[in-house]
Amino acid sequence: MLPKFLIVMGVAGCGKSTIGERLAVRLGWPFLEGDQLHPPENIEKMTHGVPLMDADRLPWLQAIAKRIAEWRDGGKSGVVTCSALRESYWKIITDGFPDVRFIYLHADRALIARRFAERRGHFMPASLIANQFETLEEPGPDENALTLDVS
Repeated sequence: MLPKFLIVMGVAGCGKSTIGERLAVRLGWPFLEGDQLHPPENIEKMTHGVPLMDADRLPWLQAIAKRIAEWRDGGKSGVVTCSALRESYWKIITDGFPDVRFIYLHADRALIARRFAERRGHFMPASLIANQFETLEEPGPDENALTLDVS
């Protein structure tokens, strides 16, 4: 089955937004920057360098799953950016549907640190990079994911 929904995932600073937007334009599909669905409390925490816990992420992941369901119900496809750092998060996002495919943007810590040094205007501070990598569960060969090295 060809995917109808693409989730561009990876740690902060790996290029999700840039690649996701370009992919959506290329496919002619709607694009959703997943960070737009974070509750204000999550943005506040991250802005102050406080890592999110699973309980913080749950409403955000559910909102992404809901948007995908709305697109599906409307006969649309779409591209979404979302860190989607754990397998348990993937299950929430896909909601058991096989038409969702993940594109994992793999990057090492050194590259992400360099990108954060050049990054402007985003709420997430560089101090949260370590937490992103600690939380990350990379998709394995059995997952429905395409891994791309973004270095």
